Amino acid sequence: MARPGRPAMPKPDLHPSVDAFLDMLTTERGAALNTRQAYWRDLADVSLYLRKERNSDVDRATTEDLKAYLKDLSEKTHIKGAHKGKIAVRTIARRLSAMRQFYRFLISEGSRSEDPTSTIESPKQGRTLPKTLSEGEVSQLITTAAIPGTPESVRLVCLLEMLYATGLRVSELVGLPMSAIGEDAQFVTVAGKAGRERMVPLSEPAQKALSNYMDIRKRFVGIEGQANQEPWVFPSRTSDSGHLTRQRFAQLLKDLARAAEVEEGRVSPHILRHAFATHLLSRGADLRSVQKMLGHADIATTQIYTHIVGDKLKKTVKDKHPLAKTGTDS
Repeated sequence: MARPGRPAMPKPDLHPSVDAFLDMLTTERGAALNTRQAYWRDLADVSLYLRKERNSDVDRATTEDLKAYLKDLSEKTHIKGAHKGKIAVRTIARRLSAMRQFYRFLISEGSRSEDPTSTIESPKQGRTLPKTLSEGEVSQLITTAAIPGTPESVRLVCLLEMLYATGLRVSELVGLPMSAIGEDAQFVTVAGKAGRERMVPLSEPAQKALSNYMDIRKRFVGIEGQANQEPWVFPSRTSDSGHLTRQRFAQLLKDLARAAEVEEGRVSPHILRHAFATHLLSRGADLRSVQKMLGHADIATTQIYTHIVGDKLKKTVKDKHPLAKTGTDS
């Protein structure tokens, strides 16, 4: 299924080596389904170009073939109006990374003797900071969500409070099993990427919101009287998975943003995850603790949030410090 605004990609029959590579990602590296699909999209795009423009295929592509593809990708992305080229750079870097891993896999399998990406330089990327929300905006969203007082409202408040209290990925939150809720609902146990398990504490507001939601949770169970047998914290009667979907939660947040008069483009499950990390660090939380709660394998991924905090502090000094306005030296 294509993302909103993105045309559906043709479903080509890719070279068997691509399927073998994707299987390796799943079985040996524990890659999630979303990760597998992302690699498929990248390698499918490369394959389609090579077949159409270079009379080749991804398994036998040369360095010149791949450079031509990346150049074509860059030109097309800029034509579409990428904001200052940032989208183009990210796209190229991701595609090149996917190709590097694919060809290293082929070499390890003995299917190729050389890596055609070895002499291709990665594009330089400027530092792009994650979008986030202020503490006031998060409070406004939660307050607005609570106003209707309906079962759907109670559930939405619970989702917001839990996401803001834990920084879970949206797929982790909507797919929480009942078994993940710890004793007295003081923490949740999450099975993250590559099967890495972590325990994340719940704040008092999140515990209260969860308690309120549990009182009416049966309203969302498909078969009356089976609430205790339903395995998901956030069940859904209409979802194939049996629980609330990522897409539905994202839409609920967009509707909420409009009601709360918060810029719609700045409200999503992932941006609330960013807000969780940024607000913790701005209040003095330890970087390593935030890394563990977010489920980042590498602390370098978590460090990006320190740049947001640093930039905000610089802006505060610039806007509020008297000497910053006068330029007076002491």
